[in-house]
Amino acid sequence: MNYKFITIEGNIGAGKTTLSQMLQKEFGANLILEQFADNPFLPKFYLNKDKYSFPLELSFLAERYRQLKDMLNTRDLFNQYLISDYLFIKSKLFARVNLYEDEYKLYETIFDIIYPNLPEPDLVIYLHAPLSRLKKNISIRNRDYEQNIQDDYLVDLQNAYLQLIKTNKFRSLIIDTTQTDFLNNPDHFQQLLLALEQDYDYGWHYIPIS
Repeated sequence: MNYKFITIEGNIGAGKTTLSQMLQKEFGANLILEQFADNPFLPKFYLNKDKYSFPLELSFLAERYRQLKDMLNTRDLFNQYLISDYLFIKSKLFARVNLYEDEYKLYETIFDIIYPNLPEPDLVIYLHAPLSRLKKNISIRNRDYEQNIQDDYLVDLQNAYLQLIKTNKFRSLIIDTTQTDFLNNPDHFQQLLLALEQDYDYGWHYIPIS
């Protein structure tokens, strides 16, 4: 595989962490998983979005930056794969959806200071799941604070993700996961592994998995 640093992205409940762990095992890669379980602002955000959006987004920004800097400073850039279940620029995506305009401008200033210090992934895999699939997965994993996520919030995030993937100059693979099950269908995972053997130009590429 030619891609040393791969990022898996997608909406809440799209299956990012599961696929990241599968690829980590397949390639013996280093793994960066988003740390949200101990974030004290996340449950509060789902109860009171207006009050807790700004501290939540700042806390995620700081933690993602720390994680990536720590890992990239210690890994062997020439001999080890790295798999991440988030794209750092998603911080800006969520902030744009969640923050008021004046809050977002301050957030954007901070983001623009630290973003140039981080490398871009060699490849982004975007998992595009329909709303029904997202809600099913959210229900199955049964995190209390996620159970009342509104449909329109998931739709807003979905639209923002597609805009991000299609307008930024990443090398990106878009996979429709409506009928895809990497965990329970080995053939689907093998199709993805074959796709990762190909060389892709910068921009987005639709990869059918069936």
